[in-house]
Amino acid sequence: MLQRYKYWGLCMAGGLCASASLAQQRPHIILLVTDQQRADALGCMGNSAVISPNIDRLAHDGFLFRHAYTAAPSSTPARASLLTGQSPWRHGMLGYGQMAEHYDYEMPQMLRKLGYHTLGIGKMHWHPQRSLRGFEATLLDESGRVEDPYFVSDYRKWFATQAFGLNPDSTGVDWNGHLGKAYSLPERLHPTVWTGEQALQTIKGYSSDQPLFLEVSFARPHSPYDPPQRFVDMYEGRDIPAPVVGSWCDALPLDEHPERNPTAARGNFGSDYARQSRRYYYASITFVDEQVGRIIQALKEKGMYDNALICFVSDHGDMLGDHHLWRKTYAYEGSSAIPFIVKLPRGFSSALSAGAKIDAPVGLQDLLPTFLTVNGQEVPSAIDGMSLQKLWTGQSKTWRKYIATEHSTAYFADNFWCALTDGKIKYIWFFQSGKEQLFDLTKDPHELRDLSAVSRYGKQLAAMRQAMVDYLSERGEEWVKDGRLVVRKKTMLYSPHFPRKKN
Repeated sequence: MLQRYKYWGLCMAGGLCASASLAQQRPHIILLVTDQQRADALGCMGNSAVISPNIDRLAHDGFLFRHAYTAAPSSTPARASLLTGQSPWRHGMLGYGQMAEHYDYEMPQMLRKLGYHTLGIGKMHWHPQRSLRGFEATLLDESGRVEDPYFVSDYRKWFATQAFGLNPDSTGVDWNGHLGKAYSLPERLHPTVWTGEQALQTIKGYSSDQPLFLEVSFARPHSPYDPPQRFVDMYEGRDIPAPVVGSWCDALPLDEHPERNPTAARGNFGSDYARQSRRYYYASITFVDEQVGRIIQALKEKGMYDNALICFVSDHGDMLGDHHLWRKTYAYEGSSAIPFIVKLPRGFSSALSAGAKIDAPVGLQDLLPTFLTVNGQEVPSAIDGMSLQKLWTGQSKTWRKYIATEHSTAYFADNFWCALTDGKIKYIWFFQSGKEQLFDLTKDPHELRDLSAVSRYGKQLAAMRQAMVDYLSERGEEWVKDGRLVVRKKTMLYSPHFPRKKN
């Protein structure tokens, strides 16, 4: 049996010193991930329409990051940033495609080398689908996705043993649809319950002296919006917010028949339809929240909660009809802003009290460096995420000014962009048209008014444009030339840094 790892004070460069009362064992790391959950779809983020008591309590016990953004708002590039701690340019995926088979830096592998037992449950969305990347074992729910020969997810194997002859997709809602419908099978068969139950049993059965790294990745609230009826009923009579529509949006005629195109990326289907979609979407979040509560209770009963670093994030958001847009891949808040909560182990030194709200701009790439530094490790220079430990130990002055998010062309030609934001101001550069947008998120959190042509914002626009020049300069003259942003004729899905197979 490996001996217990002890903290050695964590007195590293920058003065990140843990208190003397710090537990002698390295912290367990529990990473809770949802799929396609927008930042504002939680009660603790100020949305009184959403029922999320367990996640809200986690935020009360930890820190709520109010300006968190995905690195790229679709599943695979976002999850590559989560895995590697790198920006899309560095890990090589600028949009939705297949992840590389191997990266130089992979979170489970790096934590395993530090003495962690590493287990993954739920949706990974990796390629190949059974790749482990340092996990000792995974139990997968891949939302019906089959990309490798003979692949069957663990959830579907389990479903066959529980309900042979039934169809796990019998609710009949498309994987990318925005129509809501109550789950048509017994609740215990739903993948949200399965993911939660597998995590529960893992925690209850954990008996090692080594610290645990457990990633629990729910496939919801990503469509289908298919919660059991009892969760839908919780939203009866609640005031569900209507979608917002910016003055800059192209006018779209009202389509009174959204069932003709239930997976549309753009469409004006009216407020009633959008509110109904949101009702089922929110109910799916409440369903996940219940499972999060079960997981947290299991950690407490096992005596692991107090010595656990627990993180709750999503890979990207969901537009839900805002600006007549649906699904993801957009620069706007519904798609690019994500929930982000971190609960520290008891005894960790912090300049902030539990329940603090942090406004520094953070992203998925910041989790891996955080996990390294809390274990006393240096962060490799190729990892461009930053350790969140700086923020809770009072070193916010050395934090980044802006965080970037981007996506290659998806759905329509001009949806190829890069954005910079600090959660208060946002600048968007559209590569193929040369169009710019500027939003004052403090005064206009719903991005209703594009300020790029407003003269009194001229200096702010020029400063943000220069920040984008600085950010993109490392990519070469196809992106920035003579100190100016370059309009590109072609999109780019994979950057030159994408790991290629060696012949």
